[in-house]
Parts: sequence; C-alpha cells; structure tokens
Amino acid sequence: MFMLAMRSIRQRPGRFLATLLAAFLGAAIIMTFNSLHDTAAQDGVDSTSAETLTTAASVVGGYGTLLVFFAVASTLTVNVRQRTAELELLRCSGATPGQLKRMVVGEAVAVALVGAALAIGPAMLGGQALLDVFQDSGQVADSVDHSFGTVALMTGVDITLLASAGAAFLAVRRATRGTRRHGRARTYLTYAALAAGALSVCSTFAFSATDEALMAPAAYGAILLSVGFALMAPRLLGGVLDRLALSGASGWLAVRNLRQRAGDLAGTLMSLILFTAVSTATLTMQAVESDALAASGAVKSVDAKNLETLNFTVVGIIVVFVCVMLVNSLYAATTYRGREFGQQRLVGATPGQVLGVVGAEGLILTLTGVAFGAVAALAGIVPFTVVRTDQVLPGEMFGIGAGMVAIAAAATLGTSLVTARRVLRSPAVGAVAVAS
Repeated sequence: MFMLAMRSIRQRPGRFLATLLAAFLGAAIIMTFNSLHDTAAQDGVDSTSAETLTTAASVVGGYGTLLVFFAVASTLTVNVRQRTAELELLRCSGATPGQLKRMVVGEAVAVALVGAALAIGPAMLGGQALLDVFQDSGQVADSVDHSFGTVALMTGVDITLLASAGAAFLAVRRATRGTRRHGRARTYLTYAALAAGALSVCSTFAFSATDEALMAPAAYGAILLSVGFALMAPRLLGGVLDRLALSGASGWLAVRNLRQRAGDLAGTLMSLILFTAVSTATLTMQAVESDALAASGAVKSVDAKNLETLNFTVVGIIVVFVCVMLVNSLYAATTYRGREFGQQRLVGATPGQVLGVVGAEGLILTLTGVAFGAVAALAGIVPFTVVRTDQVLPGEMFGIGAGMVAIAAAATLGTSLVTARRVLRSPAVGAVAVAS
C-alpha cells in the first residue's frame, strides 16, 4: 500500500497540491511561533523577555495546531470524496478497507512531510521577523538573538504529520463506510466544545472590570463555541437549506446543489465560522479594551502590550491562513465540477446561468458561515463589554464585523466565480467526456 500511495502521488501530483499547501502553511505557523520557545530558552535571556516569548509561543501555537487540523482535514475530505470511484474500484479489485486506509494515510503523511520540510526556511525568517516586532515594541530586550532549534522543528513536523494522518484516516473511514453519518466521537466533541464555550463565556462575569485576565474567558469561550459550530457545519448548512426558499431556476439549483454537497462543503463552512468568530471577537474586545484604557488615562502595562500584540498577531495569522485555505478548498471543489457544468450547458444552460448558480451557492455559504460565526463572537463580546464598560454592544463591533464579512465574502465568492469561469472555458462536450 505504501508503494501504491507513492505511485498515486507521482502519477497525479496535482490532486495533492491543496493538501501540500495546507501542510506547508500549518507547519510554517507552528514552527515560527515555537521557535520563540527555543529563543526564550537561551542562556542570558532576561525573565521579562522569556515570559513574553513563551506566552506568545504557547498561545499562538495552540491556535496553529487547531488551524492545521481543520485546514488539512477540509482539503483531505474533498480529496477523498473526489476519489470515491477510484477507491471503489480498488475495493472491487480485492483491496480491503484497511489497505485503502493505509494507502490514503500514507499519501497524506508523505505530502505533509514535504510540506513541513518546505516550511522550515520561511519559519526561520518568520520567527526572526516576529522577534523584531517584540523588540521594536520594547517587550523583548534588543540583546536577545533568534534561535530556531529542536522545539520548533519537532513540534512543526510532528503536529503536521499527526494532523495529516488523523484527518486522512477519518476522511477515508467515512468514505469506505459508504455513509455520511457523523461518528459518536465527533458528536461528543461538538457538545463538549459548546458546553465548555458556554461555561467559559459565563465565567467572564466572575472577573472585575480592571482584571488583566478579563479578556481570556470571553475570548476562549467564543473560540470554543465557534469550534462547536464548525464541527456541526454539515447539519447547520442542512438546517439553513431546509428553511430557505429562493425563487428562480438559479436559486432552486443552488439550494439543491448545496444540499447534495453539504458534506464536501463542510470544510469551507468550518473555515468561514472560525474566521468570523475569532477575528471579530478578538479585534472587537481589543478595541474595547484600548478605548477603555484611553478613557481612564491609564498607561498600558507590559502584560497589556503583550496581549495586544498577541491579539493582532493571532488575527493576522488567522486572516491570512483561513483566506488561503478558503481559496484552496473552493478552487479544488469548483475545479472538480467540470463535468457537472458541462452537463448543465448541454441541456441548455448558458455560462452566465451556470455562474449565477455558483454565485448563489457562494452567497448562501458565506451568509451561513458569517451568521454562526457572528453568534459565537457575540457570545464572547457581550459579556466582556458588559463587565468592562457597562455597555452591551460596543460601537467598535460594527465596523470590525463589516470588515470581516467583506473579507469572507470576497474570498468565497471571488474564488468560486473566478474558478467556475475558468472551468467554463472548456467546451461542454469535452468537459463531460474528459470527466467520464
């Protein structure tokens, strides 16, 4: 099976580009921030600098691990489902489900290893750039030199390989079952994330307005709630579609297509929910905190500066990472629909009508992801704002939320429409014949 996996990669490397990009970006993020652990552990680093570096590495490293798993899982799920016919043929040829799992996991691990290796150089440069940011803000002493050592290398490679192997195993396990039922483990994780998120959000009211840790429970609560919603992505999309009534052929086809492809689009919806919730909640709470400090005339402490730097860094990483993964997964999913588009054109649909359907699908998907992401964000923002300022909805939220929605819509709709337009350049008969 290992030899078959290597042969599959050599024969059709294009199908693994999305997974390679996900592994590369994930490993780069993890190694960049975990190199701060190596830097903090050097001899001669003062305690304040070491604490700043360790905190940044620990907090963002956790985000990076979560993002890697979701990103790799979404791309591998699309990859495996697009190969259903190939896997079924191998089963008919005598391959057992266990052999197919080993083959797909072997492919994922091999691609992830290449991605992690390619990420080492950019991670070194990123770690140095990140250290420069902390030194320019006075949070780390200028005498501290960047170090890229064992912690960065081992965590980056190990986490990327484990995430890839686990995501590949789960994806092929669902495919070889022949059903799309959610496993019990996923259900338990969903309810656990939602329960923990609700508990964390409620615990915000146990803090005082001036407590430096006030933002932590609200932020973690919003993140956990968004993870719970993300794990429920297929069911959430199905629930929205059941209650949606669109007029016209394009609207009807969009709803029908989304209902049939709910499982394939789960990764995209996960990314939209996580992006909206984490970025909106983090930036809004940081804006509320900064405005409250300015109004009181207080001077930011070192810990407050660290937190602000971390918040902006985390959101910046999430924006870049999730946008790339949205483009990545939507490009792969839309490109695979060449035969479907060709069939629609052969029965009389014009390219403009096909693009209209794709646009309606993207709009529904974007609004669904943004809506549930906003719910998770508000669950953290409201308690934090009430405790910190005695207000309920901060004015900062509306501008920030609008910006995040614009980014999500541009990434989703732009990628879907541009890719669909490129696919439609092929003659309809040729697209159907090649896909067959």
